[in-house]
Amino acid sequence: MGDRVFTATNAAILILISLVAVFPLYYVFVVSFTDPSEYVRKGVVLFPEKWSLDSYRYLMSTNSFLNAMGNSLFLATVGTACSLVVTSGLSYALSRKRLGGRRTLLLLILLTTLFNPGLIPPYLLVRELGLINSTWSLILPVLSSGWYVLLMKGFFDSIPASLEEAARIDGCNDFSVWWRVILPLSLPSLAAFGLFYAVDYWNTFFSALLYINRFDKQPLQVLLQNMLIDSSISGSSEAAQMMAEQRIPGQTLKMAAVVIATVPILLVYPFLQKHFAKGAMVGSVKE
Repeated sequence: MGDRVFTATNAAILILISLVAVFPLYYVFVVSFTDPSEYVRKGVVLFPEKWSLDSYRYLMSTNSFLNAMGNSLFLATVGTACSLVVTSGLSYALSRKRLGGRRTLLLLILLTTLFNPGLIPPYLLVRELGLINSTWSLILPVLSSGWYVLLMKGFFDSIPASLEEAARIDGCNDFSVWWRVILPLSLPSLAAFGLFYAVDYWNTFFSALLYINRFDKQPLQVLLQNMLIDSSISGSSEAAQMMAEQRIPGQTLKMAAVVIATVPILLVYPFLQKHFAKGAMVGSVKE
């Protein structure tokens, strides 16, 4: 009897926590697809009588939203690709004991994981490089993570040295060993860290506020923040007039923008799931 009460209580608490966690997502999804006239009439809609894509059609017809979406896609794809190349190349080089200055490089990378320089040094560096208002200001300062480099190095350490020696006997140099032999064996770790980098780049927000002043260069997360605060799609009178002409409530537009900003990164998970579980354990098990 006691076990049943304990199990039932646990189940009730877990169901309650799940509902609290899922309800905001459900509300955002439902409001984004609610017909604008019904939302204006009811105010709060939990079970819409009429579904509509008007909010999505309107967002996709605005240059400001498409520009922000394009900027975020560029960050997520180009930034992730560049970060994987740098991280895997640096990790592989550090995993080879014949690399000169290896211990010093490892110490410097370790220091970056322990101490945060703050806001001013990175901003001064980006400004001196002339990257203010450039999309590359959101990629180059975070091109590689010291923590990810150390984890991936642990994975490369587990690859037998005899495999590299066999490739060298077949005529491979350092680059071809890394490109043709090491990287194909590292797909689980590349998938896992690629997902981490893609999520970070897609959610780029604070650095964009610091380095990007031009509206057409801002990523989607900054536009979303402006929409949630300013109740307009771009903060401009022209966009506000367009919203009035379309007779679409600002709240449904905000929810539609949240859904569009969330769905692309969620769609990446199923394609990387088979590699993710193995890749997430990279460097964590020592035999």
